[in-house]
Amino acid sequence: MCAFILKGSASAFRQSGGRRKPTRSCTGADSVVSASCFALGTSAQSVRFVNGRDSIYVLFLVTKEEEKSEQEGDRVMDLYCLESDIVVKAQPDPNILYDERVLQSLLTIEDSFLPQCSYFQRVQKDIHPYMRRMVAGWMHEVCEGEKTNEDVFPLAINYLDRFLAVVPTRKNFLQLLGAVCMFLASKLKDCRPISAETLCMYTDFSITPRELLEWELVVLGKLKWNMASVIPNDFIEHIMRRLPIPKDKLALVRKHTQTFIALCATDDRLAMNPPSMIATGSMAAAICGLQIYHTDQRLNRDNLTDLLAKITNTEVDCLRACQEQIERVLASSLQQGQQHRQESGVRAGSKAREQQDQSSTPTDVRDVNL
Repeated sequence: MCAFILKGSASAFRQSGGRRKPTRSCTGADSVVSASCFALGTSAQSVRFVNGRDSIYVLFLVTKEEEKSEQEGDRVMDLYCLESDIVVKAQPDPNILYDERVLQSLLTIEDSFLPQCSYFQRVQKDIHPYMRRMVAGWMHEVCEGEKTNEDVFPLAINYLDRFLAVVPTRKNFLQLLGAVCMFLASKLKDCRPISAETLCMYTDFSITPRELLEWELVVLGKLKWNMASVIPNDFIEHIMRRLPIPKDKLALVRKHTQTFIALCATDDRLAMNPPSMIATGSMAAAICGLQIYHTDQRLNRDNLTDLLAKITNTEVDCLRACQEQIERVLASSLQQGQQHRQESGVRAGSKAREQQDQSSTPTDVRDVNL
């Protein structure tokens, strides 16, 4: 729970240009504002709040009657604003999860949100697959750093692929495009969207907020304002409800599945697969990796693939091929991570030895006067 107390006269607010920033960052709620204004004897219409992502500015509008009364004596106003920093998420709606029509609707419309083609061969001339992997990895780091909703990163990657499938783009605009896609996805999925200034900071200020907002309109136009894309995360709860997963393992399976989905989003070879197939393949890999089949034989590899294929109306061979491809991506990612850690350890060790050698020989031999 965060709180701040703002004290000051109306004349002081006018001298500061009508604005004063509180010492503690907070976001005011209308109910709190109304209660505070009632306690102060001030009408709610005379107070305005300008909200930012991490701060709030208070603007007091002083009437002529208040200005006359202040000539006789300065009135001091106290404002108390309380709000919790904890983000409250909505609980899953059982009416949606237990209705078979919802899952069928997702399966029906998911293909309309896929990239129209494999754009590296047909559309893009200046952008190569490794560039897409680099910007996708950077976008994932930004989403993790800002602690965004789990749906933001897969949705932003969907926007990125759909845009690149229709618009030839130069490689020096690729990071700007990734920032715009995160900007749009966070507005749609996050209760506290990432600000344009924050995204520019993550690019080391290589782009400006103005460029970000201009490109936002370009991306919206090229995607025809069709932003409510179906992503793999939309299928997780529907699939989990139909599997015999122990209740004490649900949270762990969900977390691993979301991690695998995010990892699949960074690999361009999986971009053309339907979201339902990515979700089922990721969940199968998570369940097999956690070895939950010991509790129920229906969750062993072969039975699980058949069960998932029935749930999502997918051919068993296609689903098995997608699952194997996802597992190869996971194995490759783990191998790259181990190599990176080993290289980092070697560099750190050589640097430590170099510093030790420098500390043990503080002067050059030629400088010693015998």
